[in-house]
Amino acid sequence: MSKFNLRGIRRTGASAVVTADRPSGTTHEGAPGYARDAKGELFLLAVTSFVAEDTFYESAADRDARLRALVARVAVEDGDWVLRLVRWLRTGVHLRSVALVVAAEAVRARLAAGVAGGNRAIVDAALDRADEPGELLAYWTGRYGRAVPKPVKRGVADAAVRLYTERSLVKYDGRGRGFRFADVLELTHPSPRDARQGVLFRHAIDRRHDRADAIPDELGVLRARQRLLAVPVEQRRAVLLDGERALTSAAMTWEQVAGWLQGPLDAAVWEAVIPSMGYMALLRNLRNFDEAGVSDEVAARVAARLADADEVARSRQLPLRFLSAYRTAPSLRWGWALEQALQASLGSVPALPGRTLVLVDRSGSMFSRLSRRSVLTRADAAAVFGVALAVRAARADLVEFGTDHRVVEVGRGESVLTVAGRFGNLGGTNTAAAVRRHYRGHDRVVLVTDEQAWGGWRGEEPTKAVPERVPVYTFNLAGHRYGHGPSGVGNRHTFGGLTDQGFAAIPLLEQGRDERWPF
Repeated sequence: MSKFNLRGIRRTGASAVVTADRPSGTTHEGAPGYARDAKGELFLLAVTSFVAEDTFYESAADRDARLRALVARVAVEDGDWVLRLVRWLRTGVHLRSVALVVAAEAVRARLAAGVAGGNRAIVDAALDRADEPGELLAYWTGRYGRAVPKPVKRGVADAAVRLYTERSLVKYDGRGRGFRFADVLELTHPSPRDARQGVLFRHAIDRRHDRADAIPDELGVLRARQRLLAVPVEQRRAVLLDGERALTSAAMTWEQVAGWLQGPLDAAVWEAVIPSMGYMALLRNLRNFDEAGVSDEVAARVAARLADADEVARSRQLPLRFLSAYRTAPSLRWGWALEQALQASLGSVPALPGRTLVLVDRSGSMFSRLSRRSVLTRADAAAVFGVALAVRAARADLVEFGTDHRVVEVGRGESVLTVAGRFGNLGGTNTAAAVRRHYRGHDRVVLVTDEQAWGGWRGEEPTKAVPERVPVYTFNLAGHRYGHGPSGVGNRHTFGGLTDQGFAAIPLLEQGRDERWPF
């Protein structure tokens, strides 16, 4: 039998996530399981993790312990790779907590192994919002005690210089935080970038210790805020309705306005506040706007901002935020804007040529919430990504699967948000049966899943029904240890996450290019 002179074998490029070509364990449901190498497992776990959150198959404690062990191993072997991973997690896919944990655990492991150099940069790369220097110190001291190593202090100090401003002091220096700005400054001793920041640092420390008698002249935002807070309660509504300039100059957020007014946020108040609100604040308050009776004219301006692709990019919202807003908002006046925003946030999902089979996992394990505070699930993420692929593909068959499986119809030009609402809960994870039933000579197969396939008939591997010459792309949404099939072997590839970025790998691989890491 010929091994090399075969027709029709179309090789794609090499994958970043690599497994052996044979099973080495089992999935949580008993199917043959393929362990990834340490970097691949860490990547998939990190990009699907919210930290300290249970999943259907793993407790938060077990999942976080696995993350720490993987970080400790990889960080000692390849610190530069971990640095790039941390930076990408925080600023590429906008995952805060996991970036912080990976950075802290990486530096701890490297210091324990005597690896110097680069540790300060790893810490700094994880911090991109002004509350995060304190958050990292709280994590470190809560887990490892009050002795904070110099590289951690210096990385936190670098971030404080980048991130601490008057506006961030107003927003994030709350009394309820374990590490306030002053605590960070006194522990890490950053050198201010200029004289004005030096004044801000001294004022933050003075007010932390209740000795700030007057706000220095250099701190104009804080002085404007002081004047606003001094307005008598009975006059505050008139000041607000006179225009949002007073709020903007004083860095007053919409949350703070409610307490400052000491009264309800009715339509007039919302309409005065809306021009100064950020993108995420608008997205979170669509229901409040409707319930207060905000006018259609103002709502149209909000909708225009929500739909603006540049605003979407700057907001750095996960695609699922738009699905959440769509489900929460009671009126129809936001629907089209949210669809446009979602489409903009899915810009990395490619328009695939030829015929594509897209299989979306709707088994019970996919319906655990992403976090305690979220109403969304991995099943929601799978539906959004699966529909986006199907809508953009030249020709696609979209299938949901669990114990059973069924075709999900997609009309030409249909809304992703609308089609995503048609999916159901299908019980178990009989991936192999769905692939076997619906693969009909497609040019590629895409599975959006947690990979915890049912063992099935003779422990059947899900991708075996697809010929070797046809690429199979598994998009992993959970990061469990064992996957349902090989990756980096022939035409089998795995990537993952809760954003669209992984899907950009498909056309690159099909051009024969090696798709290493997205960072």
